[in-house]
Amino acid sequence: MFSFVWGFTQTNGNINPIEKIMEESNGNITIEIPPSILEPILQQSSGKKNGPDLKTGINKVAGYRIQVFSDGRNQSTLESRAKSRGNMILTKFPKYKGQIYTFSSSPNWYTRIGNFRTASEANSALTELKKAFPNLSSEMRVVKSQIVVIK
Repeated sequence: MFSFVWGFTQTNGNINPIEKIMEESNGNITIEIPPSILEPILQQSSGKKNGPDLKTGINKVAGYRIQVFSDGRNQSTLESRAKSRGNMILTKFPKYKGQIYTFSSSPNWYTRIGNFRTASEANSALTELKKAFPNLSSEMRVVKSQIVVIK
């Protein structure tokens, strides 16, 4: 957090405090505002809110995930293949621990990665995953999903 205190004495009665600050700082002034103060100010000035109000704890909100597996063929191995895909990604990207979602919606099995609030965040992660797994890149895509956000 930044706090700025200055003092000066008036010698001619007409000293402009802005000019005095500029002179003493060589024109370089940095003011750091904590995010807890800045975010409400920016939201109020833009008239926008960044998504829904979150309660303390676990929240389920609309967002995005990256689908890395979707298949309905060869029913006997679907679940293991879906879980294997998630484990393979987790091995290379441990930052997704706790964010691998494998589920069935008959007849298909799916594996999705992440809890992204914006499409932009999801697309950045998708690019990273496609580079890491080029042989799977044609199967990967961003999908709208209910996501988990912890506050």
